[in-house]
Amino acid sequence: MTDPAPPTPARPSAAPALSCHALACEAGGRELFRDLTLEIAAGERIAVVGPSGSGKTTLLTTLAGLGPPVSGRVLVGGVALAGNPSLRARIALVFQSYGLLTLLTAAENVEVALRAAGRTARQAVSDAAGPLTRLGLARHAGHLIEELSGGQQQRVAVARALALEPSVLLADEPTAEQDAAHREIVLGELLAVAGRGGALVIATHDAEVAARCDRVVELRTATARAGGAGGVATAVTR
Repeated sequence: MTDPAPPTPARPSAAPALSCHALACEAGGRELFRDLTLEIAAGERIAVVGPSGSGKTTLLTTLAGLGPPVSGRVLVGGVALAGNPSLRARIALVFQSYGLLTLLTAAENVEVALRAAGRTARQAVSDAAGPLTRLGLARHAGHLIEELSGGQQQRVAVARALALEPSVLLADEPTAEQDAAHREIVLGELLAVAGRGGALVIATHDAEVAARCDRVVELRTATARAGGAGGVATAVTR
């Protein structure tokens, strides 16, 4: 009788696509949240919810590397984002204010981002067309941003992020300006990012959007002390 084969050593689990550890952030001199730790796996969909002023936008911009936290770390694929700015190329952010260039057309706004990411002019034109079409903007691709409605501008911002094909997509209230039909289109495109193996984080006030995600992280603002400016938010995952 032969001895049983030794067990196969367990492989170390892959690092989260995006994580933060003991994160503390402030805005306007006010502390928003502290000691926030969160791990987001590839293919996972996370909703961030909470009242206005609880820090949802600040959290997303910090995770994107657009501003330093007061303390704590943000990691992309297990590597610290601070000191490694090249990691920002793996992340795309849909700004709540859209962040579009008003003197350019819808298509040019997407193409400029793709050129900045290293794609050729021909590739940029081709790669911009798909997301714009899927989001119902093909007929408006040649329109200046100022000629578009708020909902159309928001979809251009979503198309720009999708075209970059990021490993991590952060979206700040990406359906807030959409009617029911277009909200479903936008949400479907965003959720598909996770279906292709990307990590998705959506800040939202929409309970239906949050319900479509795998996890919900709620930033709860503590009751302010008497005479205070407001409480510090704590994160609760559910």
